[in-house]
Amino acid sequence: MGLELYLDLLSQPCRSIYIFARSNNIPFEFKQVELFKDSVLGKKPAAGSGAEQPHAGEGTDILLTSDFVLVGPSNSEGAGKVSLLKKVPALKDGDFTLAECTAILLYLSRKYNTPDHWYPSDIQKRAQVDEYLSWHHANIRANAPKTMWIKVLIPLFTGQPLPSEKLQEVMEGLSTSLKQFEERFLQDKAFIIGSEISLADLVAVVELMQPVGVGCDIFEDRPRLREWRRRVEDAVGKELFFQAHEMIFNIKELSNIEIHPQLKEHLAPVLMKILK
Repeated sequence: MGLELYLDLLSQPCRSIYIFARSNNIPFEFKQVELFKDSVLGKKPAAGSGAEQPHAGEGTDILLTSDFVLVGPSNSEGAGKVSLLKKVPALKDGDFTLAECTAILLYLSRKYNTPDHWYPSDIQKRAQVDEYLSWHHANIRANAPKTMWIKVLIPLFTGQPLPSEKLQEVMEGLSTSLKQFEERFLQDKAFIIGSEISLADLVAVVELMQPVGVGCDIFEDRPRLREWRRRVEDAVGKELFFQAHEMIFNIKELSNIEIHPQLKEHLAPVLMKILK
């Protein structure tokens, strides 16, 4: 049995793993976990991508990411059985299973001996990647996903828009983090650790595409950040990059679908709690 990756491409960590695996020609079976089956968000990656896209199973279960709650498959082959934490992303390699984005990225880089620039053997460069990944969670990740909750998910599940002050508060926090990102990590370099892309760049860029998808273009007035994003896209391949983000670019169409009342009742308080 080969490598299986359980991913929902609405999730930033899932996109980073998907892009990393595809750009490094790592063979895997794509087990697509869908937030909303048969909706615009259930679309598969573009034809010809080489990805196998079977559903991970039937039925429903609650699969959690740190971004939002996912409604996913629950049969014996589903992601809930692969990850005891009931989270995506999840990896299954034979009898071995693994959860958490960073752990999966590092496992793939080591097992498949990916080019050194992704997670350098040089101890100081590797430490720089580790430093960014540690900083990322309490800073960029603490704010960027909330733009989607505020503009799309919470209104969808509660039936009411949030006050504009909520988005302004989040954007101010994100602005502070982006300033630190440019001054502390990016500086005048092509990528975070120098002249080549690393896991740090990939984890960062997929996170920053979340606000872009809901109309908050954080790259527009930041030329240094915009050029860095362009270089990351070029490094992994523009076609792959935009294929992985296709669902995010269509996220606003989510407001047109109907949500089951029971699902609304369950998820609305969860989303509001995450926002706080």
